[in-house]
Amino acid sequence: MKNPKAFMEVARQEAGYRPIHDRIHDFGEVEQTLNTKDRRQQASRCMDCGVPFCHWACPLGNKAPEWNEALYNGDWELAYHLLNSTNPFPEFTGRICPALCEKACVINLFNHEPTTNRGNECAITEGAFREGYVTIHHPVRNGKKVAVIGAGPAGLAAANDLNLMGYEVTVYEKNEAAGGLLRYGIPNFKLNKTIIDRRINVLEQEGITFKYGTAIDSIDSIKADAIVIATGTPTARDLKAPGRELKGVHFALELLAQQNRVLAGMEFSPEERITAKGKDVLVIGGGDTGSDCIGTAHRQGALSVTQIEIMPRPVDGPDDPKNPWPNFPRTFKTTSSHEEGCTRRWNINTLEFIGKDGKLTGVRVQEIDWKPNPDGGRPIMVEKGEPEIIKAELVLLAMGFLKPEHPAYPENVFVCGDSLNGASLVVRAMASGKQAAQKVNAYLK
Repeated sequence: MKNPKAFMEVARQEAGYRPIHDRIHDFGEVEQTLNTKDRRQQASRCMDCGVPFCHWACPLGNKAPEWNEALYNGDWELAYHLLNSTNPFPEFTGRICPALCEKACVINLFNHEPTTNRGNECAITEGAFREGYVTIHHPVRNGKKVAVIGAGPAGLAAANDLNLMGYEVTVYEKNEAAGGLLRYGIPNFKLNKTIIDRRINVLEQEGITFKYGTAIDSIDSIKADAIVIATGTPTARDLKAPGRELKGVHFALELLAQQNRVLAGMEFSPEERITAKGKDVLVIGGGDTGSDCIGTAHRQGALSVTQIEIMPRPVDGPDDPKNPWPNFPRTFKTTSSHEEGCTRRWNINTLEFIGKDGKLTGVRVQEIDWKPNPDGGRPIMVEKGEPEIIKAELVLLAMGFLKPEHPAYPENVFVCGDSLNGASLVVRAMASGKQAAQKVNAYLK
């Protein structure tokens, strides 16, 4: 540390978002970036703590103090290599990670202005690609083959590590391109898909083979020394309320994946197209996927957007009494999509989808409350208010995903990512993919 008092003398500075009146008319990335001088000043705020909780909080074990110091010193190449030593794809996490490390940062306990690790991470990686610090490796092959099923963040992380270990890696992907939820779930205004293509190009040059449009129904059809299953959580949680079959009720990913494909140049017929244009939109589910639906609906030209959540409103931050530092605080969150306009309601239960001539016109809902369960476990839901109808011509179900069930596999098959652990963060999926690679390597040796 050249300035051990920087965390007191330099205020936290975020780049912020593009103006709302500008960004809602396109799908370009909403987050801006700082200039080089300001970014280095932000890196100087890292204290290189005696006990760096950022290491502990990050599933990848990113060495934030080390690469922040290199960034502050102006050694961008060293900063990238330190970052890339634990994180295979920092250009992804630098854009979409909720920054578990920042919530665990010691400065966060001091004044709730932690080091801007996520923004620093993104800036370091973009600088590395721009300056040519991202080099192509040519591993010495060991003669063994590994198949990876699924090209999402977990599968890509596993494939990357195994390839660098010398294995001949083939990735099988059922969709037309790699990325998984990075490509088909996260909107372009959060992660431009050219960022994914750029990294896939690196992986291909390093020797990984990708086979797209290839659904694997049985692992018996794969000829490899080991197999990694990284197929994510393909089944969304449904809402079996009356009227679910009405036209206009869709899973969130139906909208998000289709919109991303449209932006990639794919065409859909008017009957196939899911759009919020000119419609009142209701998003059921209060998480990040629901937020992505809100931003997408705005860009498609929705008349109004309402988001409801069956659980209570989170506490206002920055602290969370039930989940204290250095754990991640589950506090009230306002995303860039919420800023663009949205009516948000909590403790709302969906009773029925209402329609006319087979088309959705509204949703009957009711305010509820939660009371402690005398037997312990999940609280008991009780009715509170009178049923009401929310006008809607488009409903998007964003209530999470079901954890897959797997049969017993042979000893050379390894499961990782959301497919193993259930739906979670991209950074956790990547960490799981890296762990799977280590297990494959130990097995084959």
